[in-house]
Amino acid sequence: NNENSVPQLLIRDLKFENKSLAKPMFSPDQENHPSKAPVKYGELIVLGYNGSLPNGDRGRRKSRFALFKRPKANGVKPSTVHIACTPQAAKAISNKDQHSISYTLSRAQTVVVEYTHDSNTDMFQIGRSTESPIDFVVTDTVPGSQSNSDTQSVQSTISRFACRIICERNPPFTARIYAAGFDSSKNIFLGEKAAKWKTSDGQMDGLTTNGVLVMHPRNGFTEDSKPGVWREISVCGNVFSLRETRSAQQRGKMVENETNQLQDGSLIDLCGATLLWRTAEGLARTPTVKHLEALRQEINAARPQCPVGFNTLAFPSMKRKDVVDEKQPWVYLNCGHVHGYHNWGNKEERDGKDRECPMCRSVGPYVPLWLGCEAGFYVDAGPPTHAFSPCGHVCSEKTTAYWSQIPLPHGTHTFHAACPFCAHQLAGEQGYIRLIFQGPLD
Repeated sequence: NNENSVPQLLIRDLKFENKSLAKPMFSPDQENHPSKAPVKYGELIVLGYNGSLPNGDRGRRKSRFALFKRPKANGVKPSTVHIACTPQAAKAISNKDQHSISYTLSRAQTVVVEYTHDSNTDMFQIGRSTESPIDFVVTDTVPGSQSNSDTQSVQSTISRFACRIICERNPPFTARIYAAGFDSSKNIFLGEKAAKWKTSDGQMDGLTTNGVLVMHPRNGFTEDSKPGVWREISVCGNVFSLRETRSAQQRGKMVENETNQLQDGSLIDLCGATLLWRTAEGLARTPTVKHLEALRQEINAARPQCPVGFNTLAFPSMKRKDVVDEKQPWVYLNCGHVHGYHNWGNKEERDGKDRECPMCRSVGPYVPLWLGCEAGFYVDAGPPTHAFSPCGHVCSEKTTAYWSQIPLPHGTHTFHAACPFCAHQLAGEQGYIRLIFQGPLD
């Protein structure tokens, strides 16, 4: 075992000379014109994409969506309640120019709740539909898919009008989430099969077919974050414990002491895609892409070497995040030893998936390393010392530790931890590994 004779190097041993790396860099518009910039409420970032959609971000279909204060308020709030005896009467009540929610109780009875304009709030709608009321178009996330052709064949479980977020136009710009969004005729329609009920104060409420789940982390979105508890949000924004399965008819118990108010780091699951909510203040404390690029250059400047070929390794630029480069670092996932690509130690009888590490002889998967480029997923600005297993996405230790503890909804009734950059289910004891680089011999 030649491990002791070779200079071992953990990235944390690198001297990060660039003092500006100690504090996250702000985007130029934050520094120069704090008053002129439009008010940003926050951003929604879709888990499973490392900075952009596979075929590039286009229009309302992208991997992250910023919510800005609108020139004119478009929020709505409930007003008149009508009880109609026939579906035709209900249609007559739901005026095309006025927002309303229709609850079909039976063939003989529909309750229509009209909504009026609210000059104090802005409304943003999220869903699979490309119709104009949807501000952010979200499609099903296929773990590790590199092209959109993989995603279209799947029968989508995301609702066309999945949810809406209402932001207060005045400080502290509170954002609240509600299940279901208004369609092109400004209506939300809960059919006979949807779970719905009358509340104690005589109002109506209900759940959408596959539901909108939310998890607020404990201790905010920081290096001390811990996972919270998944809850379901109703059409009126009330909080419930989860149903037995995603679309069960029976609602969970109402959770009185919790609200639908989003916090920095809240996760929103739409049954097919999970979104991370980052507040504007939270994003101001988060490393920028510039910061991540500086960290990448620091690692490459330390000239880590392959212990077998002695060639210098380098992380490819952020833009080349899908093509394996010849200088790309590879890692043995069982031990964390970083190498360049080589054919040594291939175990034929193991389908070529498992390899033996030349440094320590441990046998396991051998994968290329990729930098996590989506800065919004980082809980701190630490150096990229750890990698998720089995995908090889690299980020800070605290970021890997946080995401490896988060049970993300999968399908209709299971949960598992996944890499935020590619949505692959995590494997191994921890779901991540500390990287051991070898320094140059000179």
